Amino acid sequence: FQGRPKGVTPKFSLKPLVPRLSELLGVEVVMANDCIGEEVEKLAAALPEGGVLLLENVRFYKEEEKNDPEFAKKLASVADLYVNDAFGTAHRAHASTEGVTKFLRPSVAGFLMQKELDYLVGAVANPKKPFAAIVGGSKVSSKIGVIESLLAKVDILILGGGMIFTFYKAQGKAVGKSLVEEDKLELATSLIETAKAKGVSLLLPTDVVVADKFAPDAESKTVSADAIPDGWMGLDVGPDSIKTFSEALDTTKTVIWNGPMGVFEFEKFAAGT
Repeated sequence: FQGRPKGVTPKFSLKPLVPRLSELLGVEVVMANDCIGEEVEKLAAALPEGGVLLLENVRFYKEEEKNDPEFAKKLASVADLYVNDAFGTAHRAHASTEGVTKFLRPSVAGFLMQKELDYLVGAVANPKKPFAAIVGGSKVSSKIGVIESLLAKVDILILGGGMIFTFYKAQGKAVGKSLVEEDKLELATSLIETAKAKGVSLLLPTDVVVADKFAPDAESKTVSADAIPDGWMGLDVGPDSIKTFSEALDTTKTVIWNGPMGVFEFEKFAAGT
């Protein structure tokens, strides 16, 4: 699938991929105007041995991201087995990534997925030093395991995303209306102390882009991490932080990155990511 369309959005159609896909695969790729339904069933049934059928963007249906079982069943109905080779979306439980596996046996990972996992395991198990990790995302609670295991291995740990405000609050900073996990303040403090004890350079953003509301058209401004105004919420890391993070990463030989630095779905707050 492609992009984040709201319903059928022509600019997110997969049609432009057909000529290049045909060229790369050396066969004429057939394109369906939908991803489920009668037309898809007919095209699938008519495929010659070794033929390729490209379905239209599954995200044109809201049922895709909701992992709707009926929708997943329809997607699965034209296939015999399932291969997922999209490592970058493998963590999402959507109809086309997780739902279909309930209806198709075997459901397996592809060779590209295997390669990505081999790289990842190698990077963490035997990294070239200095080794840095960037951890983002909205909640400390969902990244505790990741952060704790990385603190035992990395030289530099960069934090971004909504979770930073829990760390700020734990340090006594004002965070305005930013997302905070009140029950994780002690944990944030202990992670900072663990980093110190292990000699890990823990970098939190020194400036943030704040907004007056959670919306793509919100009013926004960049402020110091020590000066988040009341009633405003942090939605991205600021330009000084980006510069500091980039300089720190320039000194490293291995970098692994997990989670966004801000609300990248809104263009105004995508710079950090």
